[in-house]
Amino acid sequence: MPNPSAQITSPSYRLATEDPDLLLRDEMRPQRFALEFAKADYALRDWGVRSTVVVFGSARIPAPEHAAAAPPALRALAPWYQTARDFAHLVSQRGGALAPEGRHRDNVIATGGGPGIMEAANRGAAEAGAPSIGFNITLPHEQEPNPWSTPALTFRFHYFALRKMHLAMRANALAVFPGGFGTFDEMFEILTLLQTGKAPPVAVVLFGRDYWNEVINFAALARHGMITEADLALFRLVDTPEEAWSWFTTHGLKAHCPDPLDGGED
Repeated sequence: MPNPSAQITSPSYRLATEDPDLLLRDEMRPQRFALEFAKADYALRDWGVRSTVVVFGSARIPAPEHAAAAPPALRALAPWYQTARDFAHLVSQRGGALAPEGRHRDNVIATGGGPGIMEAANRGAAEAGAPSIGFNITLPHEQEPNPWSTPALTFRFHYFALRKMHLAMRANALAVFPGGFGTFDEMFEILTLLQTGKAPPVAVVLFGRDYWNEVINFAALARHGMITEADLALFRLVDTPEEAWSWFTTHGLKAHCPDPLDGGED
């Protein structure tokens, strides 16, 4: 009787879910999209995360304790790390993220999961005793997750599109700190969704009046007819966590009393 070892070791004999050659084929890209969406979605549902407050900002801004080693331009921006930390702490305490197990969690801090402002926001939430989310992305120069996001809510994506979808789909509010291309990309994507009505209205704040007034001339965009005056009301320039929280609560964000996961009423 011949030995079936050749059959058993053939790639064709692998279970489909355990066959990387199959899963990584170009033709399987739609299935990989679905898997990237589902993995994070199921985990967030299991944790009762119903809504988030998303924090964007530069990965380059150092914590104050490390600012001395940073270039002068970044050293000047280091205070925003502490502001993002304080902001996330405030939101986590007041917004509903501290719900007991088995209850919905609202306004949970969500970031891109990396260093800088993202680390600061995850850190502030952790210091409040609340969970927070890190939506990391695989990059050519590997980005490690910061150590402050909740481990069970720290995800890694291959596709920017799926990561952006998860950042946007549960967002009750958006806080944008000083940043560069990546921050601009994420910020303008959300603002475009709001401008076009493709997303429900959410409150948006941009931290750092001086920074944003210098790097983007929003008024000029309106003057040239590229956006309308109404579009300028899609966001608010702020400098402090309390100012941001006030804007949020007067523009639709609710500090929820958490409901049972079985669907209790508000």
